[in-house]
Amino acid sequence: MQNVTRLFDFPYYQLEKYNLEKSLVTKYDGEWIATSTKEYVDSANKISRALLRLGIQKDDKIAVISSTNRTEWNIMDIGILQLGAQNIPIYPTISAEEYEYVLNHSESIYCFVSDSEVFEKVKKVLKTTQLKEVYSFDKIEGCKHYSELFELGEDDSNQPEVQKRMDAVLPSDLATIIYTSGTTGKPKGVMLSHDNITSNAISGTKRLPVEGKGVRILSFLPICHIFERLLIYVYQNAGATVYFAEGLDKIGDNAKEIKPNLMSVVPRLLEKVFDKIMAKGAELTGIKKKLFYWAVGIAEQWEPYGNNGPLYGLKLSIANKLIFSKWREALGGELHTMVSGSAALQPRLGRIFGAAGMQVMEGYGLTETSPVVSVGMYANKMYKVGSVGKAIDDVEIKIADDGEILIKGPNVMMGYYKDEERTNAVMTGDYFHTGDKGEVDREGFLKITGRKKEMFKTSGGKYVIPTLLENELKQSRFIEQVMVVGEGEKMPAAIIQPNFEFVREWLAKQKNITNASADEIATSQDVIDLIQKKVDKCNAGFGKWERIKVFRLTKDAWTPEAGHLTPTMKMKRSVIKEMYMNLYNDMYGRS
Repeated sequence: MQNVTRLFDFPYYQLEKYNLEKSLVTKYDGEWIATSTKEYVDSANKISRALLRLGIQKDDKIAVISSTNRTEWNIMDIGILQLGAQNIPIYPTISAEEYEYVLNHSESIYCFVSDSEVFEKVKKVLKTTQLKEVYSFDKIEGCKHYSELFELGEDDSNQPEVQKRMDAVLPSDLATIIYTSGTTGKPKGVMLSHDNITSNAISGTKRLPVEGKGVRILSFLPICHIFERLLIYVYQNAGATVYFAEGLDKIGDNAKEIKPNLMSVVPRLLEKVFDKIMAKGAELTGIKKKLFYWAVGIAEQWEPYGNNGPLYGLKLSIANKLIFSKWREALGGELHTMVSGSAALQPRLGRIFGAAGMQVMEGYGLTETSPVVSVGMYANKMYKVGSVGKAIDDVEIKIADDGEILIKGPNVMMGYYKDEERTNAVMTGDYFHTGDKGEVDREGFLKITGRKKEMFKTSGGKYVIPTLLENELKQSRFIEQVMVVGEGEKMPAAIIQPNFEFVREWLAKQKNITNASADEIATSQDVIDLIQKKVDKCNAGFGKWERIKVFRLTKDAWTPEAGHLTPTMKMKRSVIKEMYMNLYNDMYGRS
């Protein structure tokens, strides 16, 4: 087979090199059902033949919306792309109105949905879109089942036409439009070519610590986001078996069942995992409790490559045997690497999980860069705590005079769909302006220092980078979310969402207050005093002008559904500020 240059080449490459009995595995009715590489390719060809019979032309757009990652999504992806059409993935959790916008803006003519919840939202806007038909992966009354396409594509007499379409697809052709979950305004449609993503996947594979038959991956981050989608191509390229988790709430159970070697994560998930570990530790008594906290203290000092010295190594081996082995067992016992993206990872968590034998390789990228710009790798001393690794092959990182990170490479997007003005605004020649600020050290490691647009100036003319304060504060288990504000104000302040579950447990144990409501937590003087101590500790590491002088607690949880966060868990700063304008005004002494 020739080199992989188009996205649909990956399963064919896997078929030739690895020919897996288990390529993609999804759980149905309590049983893991494996699809071999050959079945994967054959099924994709049936979809292609059926789509041809439905009249799909080159550059037609087909939307796919799935609540969970599953084998069907990948079969549809390849079946669509082989015809020179484009797969338009849509976040399942956005509103019906947002579905309508993306479906219309992309001009999608068919839509594939995973379940009844997604179908109901699509149904609400069906008449105001160009959709000819909706198909579902689950069997839903009133919706065509996608198995009808297998029946339509069973006859292989038009396979030569499929092959002709495949041969005509160029690496430079558009493969997908991914609508970013923008923190402000309407989402932008990022156009990515086959070459954008395949070049990124091939370079990314070189940073993968595992390869070949027998390697198990647990996939649960939304495949509609380019981060997880790219990794699925990487895993296919590396010959690994991908298991699709049943959902975020089932990750622990699924990990115990399949014993993954590797999985991708976002920092928020690791924070929640660690919170649960610490909660269990707090329930221990006597010597077991002392050992637990001793081990955590050892982990917090961890440095890679044995740089702590032999005495530390001895202590770590004891901590591993007594404590960390149980942590690993809770995730299947064979997990050794996690790839983290989407947001900044607390260095403390990188150390703790690294010490526990589950190294977190932090990466950096954007949808517009397909997405990987840089990523760590434990081998060859290409890992450093607190950095997002080194640039992958063929990608160039340039730091502008104002500290902004600029990216050049084959992974940089084709542009924003139907928006030349916005495209031109983020490009200078071949360089893409990320909007992030960072620095590259002497060894080539990239460190993200903040978001250019999020940095603000107080009325005293001093600059504040809110993300640095926020990341420091979020190391406290009592704080779930925090947004630092103060643009044009005399001082920085913070709007904080407490970790209601953890605070509730603390109140029950320390203050004998049981089942405290969110309202009671947000107004409790005990809780306010406790979080004030966390703020004071955070402030000690910052200049006087950067320190948070006042804060307020919110009475509700910040979620994508409530509008506080994007589907990728990034804060919608302007929305949050507007939601809590009463708290904002109160902090700055306005009525």
